[in-house]
Amino acid sequence: MDLSDLFVAVLVVLGVLVLVGLLVVGLVMWRYRVPPRGVVAMIGGLVYLASPIDVLPEALLGPLGLVDDAGVLAGVAIFVYKVVQVRQRLEQAGIQGRRRPEAGEPPA
Repeated sequence: MDLSDLFVAVLVVLGVLVLVGLLVVGLVMWRYRVPPRGVVAMIGGLVYLASPIDVLPEALLGPLGLVDDAGVLAGVAIFVYKVVQVRQRLEQAGIQGRRRPEAGEPPA
């Protein structure tokens, strides 16, 4: 097994992980009706996890380098949870989101 085979294997694994991550984001977005800013936060967290650039690199710190990844995951999860909770409370209070004007209707 030479270096190019290893490189291809790593790219395939990363591609599968990104695909699974996008499927999870899509499922959560559909199931819990996550607002766009929550979706952006989830995709941003996924990009950070998939990118080789880290605040605490795993190559130098070993398992301790995963602390920043766990922090990003926790931060995104808490943010999305709070956004969904606020949206549910507003809907329970009878407040709907912004309505886009129909064609020909003047904006409010």
